[in-house]
Amino acid sequence: MGEQVPDLLRWARQLFTISQAGLTYCKNEFDLERYQQLKEMAAEMLASHSSESKEAVLQSFSMQAGYATPKIDVRGAIIRDGKILLIQEQSDGRWAMPGGWADIGDFPAETVTREVWEESGFKVHVDKVIAVYDANHVAPLEFYHAYKLIFQCSITGGQPQTSNETLAVGFFNLNELPPLSRTRTDQVMLEEVFAHYQDPKRPTAFN
Repeated sequence: MGEQVPDLLRWARQLFTISQAGLTYCKNEFDLERYQQLKEMAAEMLASHSSESKEAVLQSFSMQAGYATPKIDVRGAIIRDGKILLIQEQSDGRWAMPGGWADIGDFPAETVTREVWEESGFKVHVDKVIAVYDANHVAPLEFYHAYKLIFQCSITGGQPQTSNETLAVGFFNLNELPPLSRTRTDQVMLEEVFAHYQDPKRPTAFN
């Protein structure tokens, strides 16, 4: 499913994971220096493959203290009258299912309910899990390894409303989609969403 993660990105993430584990658990000061060098090497590799500087990548790394694990991205899939709810992202002007990074201390369903409300103006009930994907094999992310959880939701109230993160809210047919923000939502995800609405007994998709 999706694109192949470029080898350089995959190697750099693996180096970062090794360095982060070493910096977390190692006690020997000489080895700590080597793990720090490994972390900086990973940052240089990622910077060479992106528009970010090495310093910006290291700053991004610094937000992931301790043992490196995947981040969790949750998305709410809402279909009404045969059309799917999408929001236009402020960051890139493209469209995606409402959602975002999961918050520590919240249940995944709580996070997606809040994200849908904040980004689209709709209150929803979470019905089931549609899919669990390795997000980096959908559309490669520069710095993070992430899992994407897509929840089927039903509207219980509210009305279309933008936020400081969104430019517009709309419903679209699968064959008339606007330009998608592919690290957030892509065509294959939406096809899976529609397949679940057409077949309520369809099992959860995963990779």
